Amino acid sequence: MAIIRYAKDNFELEENQSVLDCLTHGGVIVPFSCRSGVCQTCLMRATGGTPTEASQQGLKDSLRLQNYFLPCVCYPDNDLEVALPDDADAQAVIPATVKSLRLLNTDIMHVELESHAQLDYRAGQFINLFQHQTQGRSYSLASVPHQDNHLHLHVRRLPQGRVSGWIHDELRPGQTVELRGPGGDCFYIPGDHAQSMMLIGTGSGLAPLYGIIRDALSQGHTGPIYLFHGSRDLNGLYLSAELRELMAHYANFNYIPCLSGDDVPAGYASGRAHDIAFAQIPNLKNWRIFLCGHPEMVRVTKRKAFLAGAAMKNIYADAFNVSQPL
Repeated sequence: MAIIRYAKDNFELEENQSVLDCLTHGGVIVPFSCRSGVCQTCLMRATGGTPTEASQQGLKDSLRLQNYFLPCVCYPDNDLEVALPDDADAQAVIPATVKSLRLLNTDIMHVELESHAQLDYRAGQFINLFQHQTQGRSYSLASVPHQDNHLHLHVRRLPQGRVSGWIHDELRPGQTVELRGPGGDCFYIPGDHAQSMMLIGTGSGLAPLYGIIRDALSQGHTGPIYLFHGSRDLNGLYLSAELRELMAHYANFNYIPCLSGDDVPAGYASGRAHDIAFAQIPNLKNWRIFLCGHPEMVRVTKRKAFLAGAAMKNIYADAFNVSQPL
């Protein structure tokens, strides 16, 4: 069996065990969240041996060349010597000051952060926010770099959510938190300004979409932009006033709030957001698609978009995976 070496200690990797599980079961403190290779919270570096190709998918080329990898999806056959990133590493932790906190609805907190160092990001990417060394979570950026002075996050309170509960109940303006990132490829890329865009989100999946829409409009996108935001009740359709204001200012932007519950007032579409989207726009050939929110919605809608004619290279997705316990 492969041996994982960390800080002069050797850990024997069991069959079908990830490097992350091996280390944490051995008592090593490694920050993690999704445990599925998406959020990149558990980023480590192989200082000896070669990490698996699968464990480097989604990382920047600069990180892959330095042997960074994601231990949660690394199942090596050969020995590895590994280390956690330090302050000199490519994705070192960056301190940030909490500038403001305000509820957008009963469950979602708007968090405004001022980074102590320049953070080069694109609207719609995510950052990892740390409560402490062992607790980090990924949150998408609703802010737009050239429009907003600070970073904006939408944090939904999750049942038994350690980090989200801390943010909602304990975090206060003026406190310092730690960030790492950005990551993800779900963002607007200038090019074909006339291309049609469909954006589908559920819950706080609106956060990256709100940033992407404002980014596209500010860069002069002229093609039609359709946002389908879904919720079971009105409480989940936050920022509706801001989105309607955007629609009033930009003739090419269309906001369709969708309610899947029983009571649907006038002005709202009845049904699930992705069902309504495909009913209104059945042919997605040459469209650019953005999907954010519940993992199952993202998985199903990604397939439907492809079958409706969208090219896979034009489908951008950000599934909001919930942290999985060990």
